[in-house]
Amino acid sequence: MTDVVERFMRYVQVDSASDPDNLEQTPSTERQHDMASVLAEDLRALGCQNVRADEHAYVTGTLGASAGAEGLPALVLCAHIDSSPDAPASGVRPHIVRYEGGALVSGIVDGEVIQTTPEQVPDLEKFVGEDIVCSDGSTLLSADDKAGVAEIMALLARLSANPELPHPAIVAAFVPDEEIGHGASLLKIEELGACGGYTVDGEALGEFNYECFSASEATVSVHGVMVHPGAAKDVMVNAITVASEFQQMIPAWERPEHTCGREGFFHPTDITGSASDVTLSYIIRDFDAAAFARRERTMRDVAAFLNARYGEGTVEVSIRPQYRNMAEKFGPDDQRLIDFALEANREVGIEPVVVPARGGTDGAQLTFRGLPCPNLATGGYNAHSVREFVPVRSLEVTVDMLERLVAKFAVAPASAGE
Repeated sequence: MTDVVERFMRYVQVDSASDPDNLEQTPSTERQHDMASVLAEDLRALGCQNVRADEHAYVTGTLGASAGAEGLPALVLCAHIDSSPDAPASGVRPHIVRYEGGALVSGIVDGEVIQTTPEQVPDLEKFVGEDIVCSDGSTLLSADDKAGVAEIMALLARLSANPELPHPAIVAAFVPDEEIGHGASLLKIEELGACGGYTVDGEALGEFNYECFSASEATVSVHGVMVHPGAAKDVMVNAITVASEFQQMIPAWERPEHTCGREGFFHPTDITGSASDVTLSYIIRDFDAAAFARRERTMRDVAAFLNARYGEGTVEVSIRPQYRNMAEKFGPDDQRLIDFALEANREVGIEPVVVPARGGTDGAQLTFRGLPCPNLATGGYNAHSVREFVPVRSLEVTVDMLERLVAKFAVAPASAGE
């Protein structure tokens, strides 16, 4: 195996799923400390300086600049260490499949063939005759984002072993709980000594994001009035009925299953309760700031309408901001982060495609906190699924692309007027 593949196969076997039911603690799971410890040890072995794994499972370390680039600003490369809780994520058993066309079979679980077809992922046709890393089908693979972690680490290993390769100081930053909306929020960016960087947390090779959804989470609490059903006429308010009405008043054509591209959505994610009380959970997404504000207002307007019908306080809506579209904060001084990424992809034979990320990255938080961080692809597919996979070549080419990319920052930018 090449270095990046060996690292990836090793990292995915470290359990590190986050827990959306434990948002008050960072990290949300103790097992993320296990992954943090592994990475801190690997960074030290590569000769990185100021290596730290803190009490919240944030890992940072700096590889010093190559000769002649010592005075230039550091560049951050960031990835997250947690695995998604959306699919089984413990006991990952990766293996390599030689793909010969047709369905890509990850494994057989309880008699069911776990497979991905070209109809589901048209890019599969590009990988005929190549090696692809899959799980055994009983868990996700955790390429999101341990592919990004492995690619960053493999780059650092290459630069450490070949000091003649040009690069500024590289700050590796690995963060917990990205999958549950926390991510880089506690990363101490003022201590990193950098003025920009990249997250490595995308999907298909060549995809590049410097725009993402703005996001919030809405909790809808419905309070019923319960009496004996035999004496309920004109008295009972059934919380289940009111909750159903609330959902039906959210535009059906603006759900995830009916949207794509730059279209935003309302997405109900969870429902609990009884006839007395019901709690609905939603995520709200949009690229446009005005449209995003309209969506949040729609939730409150629906609640107001139902309260006018059933009584004040029947429906309560609480909205928690998650992240904002990082494109709102990119200015002219950040253009080289974009240009260099596009150039580096082309230099390794990948035609880049700039796409708005229909999701969030740690880069959104970092950008709004003053550290602009667009998002690079990892090469993975089917994230958050037991059908997740990543081609071996994609892992390797991404490291080559990162090498070309960091070299561009080893040259001081031209001053105004040059």
